[in-house]
Amino acid sequence: MAQHNAHPDDEKAATTLPFPTLRSVGVGAPFQWIARGFGDLKACPVASLFYGFCFTAMGLLLTFVFEHAYQYTSAVSTGFLLLAPFFAMGLYELSRRRELGEQCALTPTLTVWRRNAGNLAVFAAVLTVIFLIWARASLVIFAIFYTRELPNLSGFLGQVLSFENIDFLLVYFGVGLIFALLVFAVSVVSIPLMLDRNQDAVTSMIASMRALTLNPLPLLIWATLIVGLTILGFLSFHLGLVVLMPIVGHATWHAYRQLVEPLPPS
Repeated sequence: MAQHNAHPDDEKAATTLPFPTLRSVGVGAPFQWIARGFGDLKACPVASLFYGFCFTAMGLLLTFVFEHAYQYTSAVSTGFLLLAPFFAMGLYELSRRRELGEQCALTPTLTVWRRNAGNLAVFAAVLTVIFLIWARASLVIFAIFYTRELPNLSGFLGQVLSFENIDFLLVYFGVGLIFALLVFAVSVVSIPLMLDRNQDAVTSMIASMRALTLNPLPLLIWATLIVGLTILGFLSFHLGLVVLMPIVGHATWHAYRQLVEPLPPS
C-alpha cells in the first residue's frame, strides 16, 4: 500500500511545503502504471466509465469539426489534450480514494477541483495560453501552404496520405510536436501534485519538468503510450475512449505516486 500525502487545508500551509523530491524510474515503469490503471478501472467501473463517456463525447466533437472544417482540427485536438487532464482529475481522485480504502463514489470526484481551485486555475491559464498560440500557429501554417482555396476534405486527406505536400507535413507536425512536448513537460505530475498536496501551480509545473529531465526515456515511453492509446480510441469510432482514457487517467495517478517521493508523516 502506498504511503499517502497529507492534504493541507489552507493556502498558508501550501506555502510551507517543500519542493517535491523526485525519483528515477525504470523504462518498464509506464507499463506498470497502465496495469495499475486497469486495476483501478476494474475496481471502480461505474465512476471510471462515466469519465470515459465524457472523453468519447469530446472525441465525437473533434470528428464533427474535422468533417466540416478540418483546418481547425489541430486547435480542437489540442483542446482535447488540454482538457483531458482536467477531466482526469476525477479519475485521479478515484485512484486516491481506492488507495485509502474508501468507496469508489462518483459524486465526490466531480468537485475535487475545489481542493486547490486557485492553483488549478493558474495551471489552466498557462495551458490556455499555449493552446491559443498553437491554434494561431496552426492557422498561419495552413495560410502559408494553401494561399488559394483549401482543398476539400478528401483532397486534403489524399495529399496527406500520398505525401504530396511533404513540406507542409514536416512543418505542421514539427511545430505541433514542440507544443505537445511543452504541454507534456509541464503536465506530467502537475495536477496530481496540486490535488494531493495543495501544491502551488508554479512548483508543480517545475517539478513536472524536472521529472521529465530526470526520466527522459521512461517518460518518452509514457507519452508514446498515451498518444498510442488515444489514437487507438479514435480509430475504434471513439468507443475505445470509454475504456482507454480512464485507464490512462488512473495510470497517471500511479505515475505521480512513483515519480514523486511521499511527504514525511506530519
